[in-house]
Amino acid sequence: MPTKTTIEHQINDAVSNFEKEYMGRGPLETKTFIVENMLIIRLKGVLTPAELQLANADDSDRGRKLIKDVRVELIEKGRVLLETIVESITKQKVVSLHTDISTVTGERIIIFTMEHLIKTDS
Repeated sequence: MPTKTTIEHQINDAVSNFEKEYMGRGPLETKTFIVENMLIIRLKGVLTPAELQLANADDSDRGRKLIKDVRVELIEKGRVLLETIVESITKQKVVSLHTDISTVTGERIIIFTMEHLIKTDS
């Protein structure tokens, strides 16, 4: 059985690769936390230069909403792929996926709820 740290590192690498390959840009930093039956993933620096300009434009409220809407749509379209990646690492079914992105800090949070407690060797 893999250790908690091993699973967290595997999730970090897999989600970073997903972001690079599917979203077109990888995060500057990825950190995964296992909490009982949840995976909490924090990705820093995920906004593209164009998104940063849009978020800081004069009509930034509209730009920020557009960024969030597009990012939500992209994750929904890639959801099956992302869930498959996580299921292959944790060896269990994903029950739900929740995500949000800050257009101010460029940080994305992804939370997976798994079917059972995530078992590790510590």
